[in-house]
Amino acid sequence: MKKMINLTIDGRAAQVEDGTTIFNAARLLDIAIPHLCYHPMLSIIGSCRLCVVEVEGARTLPASCGTPVSEGMVVWTESERVKKARRTVIDLLLANHPEDCLTCEKTGDCRLQEYAYVYGVRRTSFAGTFKEYPMDDSNPFFERDHTKCIVCGRCLFMCAENVGVHVYDYGYRGFDTKIIAGLDMGLEHSPCIFCGNCISVCPTAALQPKLIKGKGRVFDLRKVQTICPYCGVGCALSLQVNKGTIVGVVPANGPANHNLLCVKGRFGWDFVQQEDRLKKPLIRKNGELVEASWEEAIDLVARKFKEIKDRHGPDTLAGMSSAKCTNEENYLMQKFMRAVLGTNNVDNSARLCHASTITGLAEAFGSGAATNSIAELESAGVIFIIGSNTTEAHPVVGFWVQKAHRNGAKLIVADPRKTDLAEKADYHLQHLPGTDVALLNGMLQVIIHEKLHDVEFIRERTEGFHDAWAVAEKYTPEYVERITGVPAEDLIGAARLYAQSRHGTILYAMGITQHTSGTGNVRCVANLAMATGNLGRESTGVYPLRGQNNVQGACDMGALPNYLPGYQRVVNGEVRDKFQRAWGVELPNRVGLTVVEMVDAVREGRVKGMYIMGENPMLSNPDIAAVEEGLKNLDFLVVQDIFLTETARLAHVVLPGASFAEKDGTFSNTERRVQRVRRAIPPVGESLPDWEIIARLATAMGYPMDYASPADIMEEIASVTPIYGGITYDRLGDAGLQWPCPDRDHPGTKFLHHERFAGGLGKFAAVEYEPPAELPDGEFPYILVTGRHLYHYHTGTMSRRSYGLETFRPEAYVEVNPGTAQHLGIKEGQFVRVGSRRGEIRIKALVTDRVPKKVIFIPFHYAEAAANVLTNPALDPQAKIPELKVCAARLERAERSEESAPEHVGTHVAG
Repeated sequence: MKKMINLTIDGRAAQVEDGTTIFNAARLLDIAIPHLCYHPMLSIIGSCRLCVVEVEGARTLPASCGTPVSEGMVVWTESERVKKARRTVIDLLLANHPEDCLTCEKTGDCRLQEYAYVYGVRRTSFAGTFKEYPMDDSNPFFERDHTKCIVCGRCLFMCAENVGVHVYDYGYRGFDTKIIAGLDMGLEHSPCIFCGNCISVCPTAALQPKLIKGKGRVFDLRKVQTICPYCGVGCALSLQVNKGTIVGVVPANGPANHNLLCVKGRFGWDFVQQEDRLKKPLIRKNGELVEASWEEAIDLVARKFKEIKDRHGPDTLAGMSSAKCTNEENYLMQKFMRAVLGTNNVDNSARLCHASTITGLAEAFGSGAATNSIAELESAGVIFIIGSNTTEAHPVVGFWVQKAHRNGAKLIVADPRKTDLAEKADYHLQHLPGTDVALLNGMLQVIIHEKLHDVEFIRERTEGFHDAWAVAEKYTPEYVERITGVPAEDLIGAARLYAQSRHGTILYAMGITQHTSGTGNVRCVANLAMATGNLGRESTGVYPLRGQNNVQGACDMGALPNYLPGYQRVVNGEVRDKFQRAWGVELPNRVGLTVVEMVDAVREGRVKGMYIMGENPMLSNPDIAAVEEGLKNLDFLVVQDIFLTETARLAHVVLPGASFAEKDGTFSNTERRVQRVRRAIPPVGESLPDWEIIARLATAMGYPMDYASPADIMEEIASVTPIYGGITYDRLGDAGLQWPCPDRDHPGTKFLHHERFAGGLGKFAAVEYEPPAELPDGEFPYILVTGRHLYHYHTGTMSRRSYGLETFRPEAYVEVNPGTAQHLGIKEGQFVRVGSRRGEIRIKALVTDRVPKKVIFIPFHYAEAAANVLTNPALDPQAKIPELKVCAARLERAERSEESAPEHVGTHVAG
């Protein structure tokens, strides 16, 4: 128990823990001490001296932010001596600060302005040299105005301590001291990742977002807290609204992000108000999409779907739900497909990213979701990341990881590429793409062979251990090295490091799941966690990092061909009976088609009509040429989206949905947290929230869906979905609830499998390594890996319509190893041709040692050089996820005559 200290502040008695600063002791009494450099998210900087106080018996005025309390201390925070000192500090700061408050963007939200007002400092009393600096506007996101910088150091400490990038430093000396970035060459020439977290802590207008300039100051703005629409971390943010228009974003204190955002969350919001938003329904007439009324569009869709169902049967219809839409909308979409159209042919883009997580973790643990909460990463002892470029695909989780590493956690990264975290890791296991099972079995072999496994946990809480060991035993470090290319000593060191920690955590993403062995990969991850007992406690567990904002929720809601909401199997008669009573119709009992199977069925004529909500398979699916062929073969295609995407351009009817900022609802993030999405502005034009569109369509087809609001839909979800049983809007607040939350009295579940697994005993799996479906050969000698980069998201529908994101990263590229480039005569920035057995694209080369020889990498965000023209649709036999992460490829220089050629060729290549 900590020692308690008694003191007096401004005549009021206080008792605080030993080690508490005067500043924080005063805060406990609701006494606000002025400050410019102190911030609760940062270490003590102690540079501004504005927080000085008078301590009886002390000769000088100490800075309260860095002075600990002592027994019997008597403190005065507003004595005349203190006020005089503060006026002098403000006077000195204003001596080198412009007096343009009337036109400054920060007016009303500037700490310096506020304290100048409080202490009556109208202007500086010091005459002399005034430093003027050129504005640093070298990037499209925000400006740095050194003339308004007070050198408090907040931006420096924020970047170093919370982001982990170390962009800023103090430069020069004395009166010339300033905060510099990139050897004082500007942000674009620094390691800055443009997350904007420095802006959040800047007390003046030295750092300002570009897009908000001239569009409103703090007293003009209304803030609406909601959830970021990009990756699955589920960061809370507040939309800044002025007169019905979004003008900016600031971070909010959500459980997953603690006031931090990435570049997409902070600056990628402006797609919402782009001119090419869909504003009215479109119907194809005489080969062209033309505007129509809602009544005409809904009547046509209802009539066509009914005709196909009556003529060919319900299973000739299929639907794609959306990982970008709300839980309520995904629930209604799968309900529409099953209760109205009568088919289980419904799936979502989780099939392309984490289907193998659902199958693999559900088999191992009884639940196919992340076991622990994101904030627990801060206290992890060892973090093992495999198949995840965390700092680019899930940047805020990357912030947590780097903070833990700086605080002493050990870091292991297994990745074929030399990612940012791989370069910082204690061990980088740079294995060949597609050899994850061998690598993980090898780590398991070392752990068991050296008796580092948790015998008690294995005996009491698991089954199947001996079968798993019988297979893993042969994966010696030397054998694994021959398969993976990872040196035996590195494998041994990493295995020991993970096994010896009582707080070992595993993070993985699509580098594990998007393989024909995806389910096996996930089972091997689960084997490691169970073998070491790193489950069922805080700061342990397994984190499948979800790629989209609501991919977890789309699956929770039953937008899957084999599951009803809450992962209740469609083949279970008792489950179907429950839903039939709730929905008032007979439900189909056969497992439906997955996303990739739908495309095959469409090409073969087995599916005649499709309803696609918020997905863009013309860029996200493998083998795009085959997808295009299939979609063009449909009798009737309906696409519901916010933009006329590559997929929507092929539709017979396009229905305009509302963006995340224009509707209410909930998203479920990667840690199973259900959080409120709140409407900030009205839908543009005649667009509607997706739940309203589905309800209108169902009603037009004779199945009334009468919901007054998304809150009503959530009540229905809770009534039929046990893991959401206690989730209602009035309970969610700003922090949300983590499922399972079975009743209204349940607080939600921070981490899973505490005393028992959801499925009873944890189940080890015996998994043999099998090579990828496609390996390099003489014709296609390279391995192509695809993925994301920091500045774009998924198929680019949103991020490529954001000014800052698209301006900063407008072009597709292929990463090529310097040795490979030299061998082929390829230079940086030169166009090359990348081909596979499915197609070919033309793309610029980025020569980098991030990829090893014989491996190339392409981000899949760019339609003009679409990586998925090349990728392999071969499926994991259990999860039916395609092998997007590995295919054989050809790389060659583009001929000069091709400089004006189209950037991608979507035709099939023989072979």
